[in-house]
Amino acid sequence: MKIEELSIQEKVGQMIIIGMDTNYITPRIKTMITQYKVGGIILYRKNFNTYQEMLHLINQLKEVNKENRIPLWIAIDQEGGRVNRMPKEILNLPSANQIATKGGISEVEKSAEIIGKILKQSGYHVNFAPVLDLKRFKNNHALGDRCYGEKKEEVAQYGIAVMKKLQQEGILSVIKHFPGHGATKQDSHYLLPIIKQKMKSLEKEDMYPFEEAIKNGAEAILVGHLLIKNVTGMYPASLSRKFIGKYLRKKYRYNGLVVTDDLKMRAIRFIYGEEFALKKAFQAGNDVIVFRFNQEEERKAIKKVIKLVEQGKIKQGRINRSVRRIVKMKEKYHVSDENKAEGIEINQLNEEIKRIRKLCDIE
Repeated sequence: MKIEELSIQEKVGQMIIIGMDTNYITPRIKTMITQYKVGGIILYRKNFNTYQEMLHLINQLKEVNKENRIPLWIAIDQEGGRVNRMPKEILNLPSANQIATKGGISEVEKSAEIIGKILKQSGYHVNFAPVLDLKRFKNNHALGDRCYGEKKEEVAQYGIAVMKKLQQEGILSVIKHFPGHGATKQDSHYLLPIIKQKMKSLEKEDMYPFEEAIKNGAEAILVGHLLIKNVTGMYPASLSRKFIGKYLRKKYRYNGLVVTDDLKMRAIRFIYGEEFALKKAFQAGNDVIVFRFNQEEERKAIKKVIKLVEQGKIKQGRINRSVRRIVKMKEKYHVSDENKAEGIEINQLNEEIKRIRKLCDIE
């Protein structure tokens, strides 16, 4: 497909992934897909009660997008442990830290393979995982047991193994939260975390697993809402053009997808506001912007971005580069609205999950 053939609205839409608040397709979701041409939908546990409901919803979303020129991404963040989006019929895998501690690299790889198989056969294309942050806090912290370990080398080893397994199963892995949420104790769901470490220290420690993942074929990196003192200015890394351009693109020669953390997070909405945050996310050089605003805020913010592109205040060339990356990745992972999700054999899968749960002392 020639990117030049797409309208500005189609291009801007491709760079957006939105969330749903219901377990059915509302007029809002239909409009966002058919009129605003959004590139993807991210699903959560609240969007379905049973496995069959999940499959049905995914197939319906693909059906709604059929008239569009570019297929729809179906995304999720499925880590295991307390970040579990799967319906109740599928047993939950232990957390990243539990599996790494009790089972080592072989069980970490096996659990990633299970997640990849579930997602692929259920109609998903993108998983916002694994977490490559360093564990510097107790398990009940916002990250805690979601991290593979305290040492940068073991986090890199486990994280890259999970990333590769997901890729092998046909799922685009979005590693997170660059440059490292472990460098701050605050939770970006509620407050804007400030990293006080010097960049040299960050590069040596927290950014190390991401650097290694890039060397090993990382295709998508989620940038956290993390403000770095004397580096990102008054904006977090996710909204900082300087940071994304200088540290992610140039320093690490990274040419994959740059993805924002959810702009709906309270810290972002309260400090910057929805419309301004979305504008900054586009201007900063993100390829994929994730948000869950209400209907009115959503449309207003997107229209504002389209207008800025039309006025040349956001360069068309910058938008085109992102859309090329997105389309290329969708083609690589054979994303299609025609492929109906058939589902997976749950009982057999649960037996394997039971074995891993038992290994981690979970009944």
